[in-house]
Amino acid sequence: MKQFNTTAVCIPSKHYMVDLTQRVREISVMVDEGKYFTINRARQYGKTTTITALKKYLSDTYTVLSLDFQQISDSGFSTEEKFVQEFCRLVLKRKAELNIPENICSKLEAWRDTQTPDTRLSTLFDHLYLWCGESDKKVVLIIDEVDSATNNQVFLDFLSQLRYGYISRDTNGDPAFHSVILAGVTDVKHLKGKLREDKDSRENSPWNIAADFSVDMSLPSQGICKMLCEYKADHAIEFDTEYISKLIYDYTSGYPYLVSRICELIDNEVVNKFGNPLSAWSMRGVDEAVKLILSENNTLFQSLTKVLNNYPELRQSIRRILMEGARFSFNAQQDSLLQLQMYGLIRNDHNTVRVSNRIFETMLYNLFLSDEEIKNNAFSKDAGVNRNIFVQDDRLNMPLIMEHFIKTYTQIYGPLKDRFKEKDGRELFLLYIKPIINGTGNYYIEAQTRDDRRTDVIIDYLGQQYIIELKIWHGDRYNLDGEKQICEYLDYWNLDTGYMLSFNFNKKKKTGVERVQIGNKVLFEGMV
Repeated sequence: MKQFNTTAVCIPSKHYMVDLTQRVREISVMVDEGKYFTINRARQYGKTTTITALKKYLSDTYTVLSLDFQQISDSGFSTEEKFVQEFCRLVLKRKAELNIPENICSKLEAWRDTQTPDTRLSTLFDHLYLWCGESDKKVVLIIDEVDSATNNQVFLDFLSQLRYGYISRDTNGDPAFHSVILAGVTDVKHLKGKLREDKDSRENSPWNIAADFSVDMSLPSQGICKMLCEYKADHAIEFDTEYISKLIYDYTSGYPYLVSRICELIDNEVVNKFGNPLSAWSMRGVDEAVKLILSENNTLFQSLTKVLNNYPELRQSIRRILMEGARFSFNAQQDSLLQLQMYGLIRNDHNTVRVSNRIFETMLYNLFLSDEEIKNNAFSKDAGVNRNIFVQDDRLNMPLIMEHFIKTYTQIYGPLKDRFKEKDGRELFLLYIKPIINGTGNYYIEAQTRDDRRTDVIIDYLGQQYIIELKIWHGDRYNLDGEKQICEYLDYWNLDTGYMLSFNFNKKKKTGVERVQIGNKVLFEGMV
């Protein structure tokens, strides 16, 4: 029986996966048009799986030379001669399926086995293009894991040869690869290197002939639903696949690894924990899988935190986006933003910088809040001590949590000062909540309401949602607007009870928590 897979390539006959047919067709149009381009997406974003499906799709029409630069060690990129040898070795491993002319095969074999005076990139490409000219089918070159090569001059020279072939093909009609696809995290289109080694040398991009690649590589909710329908049929169980697929998409924004990992954890761990599949394939089961992901030190999270450590100024910017509701315009000329987008940490949302998905947001919140917890923050310490009284019959007593938070804040800080910012309240409240729900629940900030005036914190705890609006007090009228907004938001979540926590600068304010009935909704309004 098939399984969900989060390691290496997904194989349709072995793994549950979203149908890639439409994605492959879109990419094949670019191939048909003879374009050279890069498929650059974040780690574990389905690049290799897509390339595998694309190769199979193109094989009837084209001769597809598909290579993986991960098979070349660092020493293979140390000199031009060694790279030519390694490249020939990879090509010859595909000899049986490529129908390479014998005279060209003999030359490639000679270069593979011995370095000679003509073991050069230029002569290698002369023979590759000769093959392209003699082939019955147009030749398409696909190279996966180009990141293995992007930090050295040999690879830049390799790109220059591809660039020359592309230009010569279109201007002189010379034989060359019909289409070239480079896949990896790094967008080699922005690499720069010297094309001429003399005193007038200038910097240029050897891959500036590449077409923009705009095919959506994320997994749509409908595709996730079809995958779950296949799983449901195989296991003869009943659950709402459309609802669960939407939940998974809401958490992941279609990030392929995260989608598969949620499903994998539900299938392998949550089912056993909950005792039956019907309970596991539910909102609570999805929440449990997300909780397990956030507790992992997986390679994806490691790579993301490494990027943040390499760009401390952007780490601070993302912290401001999450904690303060700051808004940053997306600037395509800002290299650091492009780097964060390239690694999948942020996305361009209508020219505004956003964290890519809800799971990444929570992972980052946990990271930033841990910095404060390590400092022995009094808020997290007090919440941890009183954790048991805040949970009754597997439900959070949110009014009591708010009361204790207000009391703790007043004891530590006293009256609010003008220097107080909305982000201060958000961070301190999350610090208070985190040890209460840690290991059992999840939380996230609703992106649509995250700004400098209000913030909605959504907590999932054992299948129950709690909506808490945090805001600075701006008067009774503004508070009435806030009550209306949160009631509308409760309708969206099919909830009857909500919570508001206001930070009020008025000296004569009454602190504490009050119960307010608004139509058929109950609001617990806390005042700090």
